[in-house]
Amino acid sequence: MNVLLAIDDSAFSEAAIRAVINQFRPRDTTVRVVHVIEWPRELPTCLMFAEGSSAGDRVVAAHDGVRRLSRTLVTDAVTRLERARFSASAYVVEGDARDEILAMADTWPADAIVMGSHGHKGLDRLLLGSVSDSVVRQASCSVLVVRDPDAELRANGVQAAG
Repeated sequence: MNVLLAIDDSAFSEAAIRAVINQFRPRDTTVRVVHVIEWPRELPTCLMFAEGSSAGDRVVAAHDGVRRLSRTLVTDAVTRLERARFSASAYVVEGDARDEILAMADTWPADAIVMGSHGHKGLDRLLLGSVSDSVVRQASCSVLVVRDPDAELRANGVQAAG
């Protein structure tokens, strides 16, 4: 089985990694871990309006930093999956997360996509959109969307019980 694990640097993606480890059998599963850099969305605000002769250099340096962090993110996930005896590979791509995840799932081809959900509601959902909703609606394979209630509490500054 080919599983496409789409991650970002959130606790929700951590829950998705755990779901793959706990819900799939390593000997029957190949995992492709992907992180999509949505550029320029990930550009720091201070650089979006940068001016002067060094502005371009600062933007390029920021982009290089995002690429390095992205490679570390997927490499760390692959290491965890390999420790759990999965065959795994890492990919960092740039573009719209929805489009890139769906395209990779189709061309690989994936039997399932696993991803975390940030659980945006209301205005946040309207403004930010929902990558997981789009992938669920448009994917040609099964999609497992993982929610981690403790992560949602932590994201809102609440200490989880336990």
